[in-house]
Amino acid sequence: MRRRMAALVAPVAALGLVLTACGGGNSGGNGLQDAGTQGVKTADINEQPLDKLKDGGDFKWPVDQLPDNWNYNQVDGTLLDGANIIGAVIPYVFSQNSDATVSLNKNYVTSAELVSSDPQVVEYKINPKAKWGNGRQFSWEDFSAQATALSGKNTAYQVSGTTGYEDISKVEKGTDDQDVKVTFGKKFAEWKSLFSPLYPKELNSDPEAFNKGWAQKPAFTAGPFKIKSVDQTGKTVILERDPAWWGDKPKLDTITYKVVERSALPDAFANGQIDFYNLNNDINLFKRAQSDANTVVRQSSYPDYTHVTFNGASSSILADKDLRLAIMKGIDTVTISKSILGQMQKDTAPLGNHLYLKGAKTYEDHSGPYKFDANAAKAQLDKLGWKQSGDFRAKDGKQLKVRLVIPSETPISQQTSQIMQSQLKAIGVNLDVQSVPTSEFFKNFVNVGNFDLTLFRWISTAFPIGGSKGVYYYDPNNINQNYGHVGDDKVNQLLDTASQELDDTKRAADINAADKEVWALGHQLPIFQSPGGFAVRKTVGNFGSPGYANTPYDYVKMGFLK
Repeated sequence: MRRRMAALVAPVAALGLVLTACGGGNSGGNGLQDAGTQGVKTADINEQPLDKLKDGGDFKWPVDQLPDNWNYNQVDGTLLDGANIIGAVIPYVFSQNSDATVSLNKNYVTSAELVSSDPQVVEYKINPKAKWGNGRQFSWEDFSAQATALSGKNTAYQVSGTTGYEDISKVEKGTDDQDVKVTFGKKFAEWKSLFSPLYPKELNSDPEAFNKGWAQKPAFTAGPFKIKSVDQTGKTVILERDPAWWGDKPKLDTITYKVVERSALPDAFANGQIDFYNLNNDINLFKRAQSDANTVVRQSSYPDYTHVTFNGASSSILADKDLRLAIMKGIDTVTISKSILGQMQKDTAPLGNHLYLKGAKTYEDHSGPYKFDANAAKAQLDKLGWKQSGDFRAKDGKQLKVRLVIPSETPISQQTSQIMQSQLKAIGVNLDVQSVPTSEFFKNFVNVGNFDLTLFRWISTAFPIGGSKGVYYYDPNNINQNYGHVGDDKVNQLLDTASQELDDTKRAADINAADKEVWALGHQLPIFQSPGGFAVRKTVGNFGSPGYANTPYDYVKMGFLK
């Protein structure tokens, strides 16, 4: 059950002309390309044989914030920055490749086979060398405890998703403690998404430990790196090689993660304080990267997109589906996309699907009936009884005022909100923009539904169901990542059908059918997919713009050129 990872909407500068260079230093080019074009690589990481890399070194990695919880499966733990640290110290049974395929990580599991289709049974053979940091060998009980915790049956576990685990009927010991047999009560086609990451039974056996035990730092780990220090005051995490690691030795000695404000990224890079930064759709960052002779701009089909989440809970004015859809028609995503991306790439077509991204063979644009149409939006608002009264509309003496919550220190959120504010005022909607501290944005606002509208990015995975079902499925007892509390039985049924369909072609059709219904509910409004640009130091090998190969990154192979 790899869920989508949430990331802050990135900063951007004032509007301007399309730039014409994309390389590092003095290199030229035609700017970044749209994520859906064939010219974009599946990965752009300066791939190098290991003998070309130095042994040792400290790779300096900027983050927006330290993890709210080191348990990725807990509701506060699904932030991208946290996942980028956790991936170096916690097991993933399957790792994503850049082209959205997956590979078994044999450091942890030597085989994972579908041994029966009816009932569906998957057998895992644990690598006998695999041990947790407390010295205990991996066992079938780690799988069993995680399946139980994430099943959704005990709501004391504050889980970020139950997809796949809720379909498991039992986890049993096989021929020995390192033989795991998982039997499904209902078929789950994306079973390879499960147990990635895999946590020790000590974390999953108790709700209190699950929710709070790893909030500050991991109790123990099992990866090529381990925690050297966590400095909440200095906002820094340092990882070091784990001498107990049984796999290939990492090239790096340490990885240092440090909170850096996005506006400060180019200066931090120039001063040697960081070794790369995500361009985050920011023209200022892009221009600075181009002008730095030590930098190369790398681009891939990175599964990252910006969207607006609507709150359909009873506490929100947007509990009315028809009102959500009317407001959606008042937002011009074409204008927003051009404003944010137009200086970096020529094609800025908005995203038209929630479950598949541009570049995927199965991508279909279902946005047609919901595209910007100010006149249709006005007519719908009139029909709903929201009549123009001065600058804004009102109904039963109440102004049509909608609260958009955004994180502070993210200028792209501010620019996007200003554009939306102007667009919605034109149809009589008062968009009240509330900027909140970045460190509180997810935990105290998004995760708990404290908004009418909100802006952030989803980092998607290779598993449309495993990654997205928890976002769009509606269960009032297990909200998971459906922060807007929007859904209905039809979406649930379509997602359930897709989840159980083992035929790839039929499953893709089911997923696209579900996406059409997500649009019809006014659940979320996709805006644009990121170009996937990263500024990387020229001396860095086996790291850059990873495509889908960020879950987890290959921390063993990354390093510095000799």
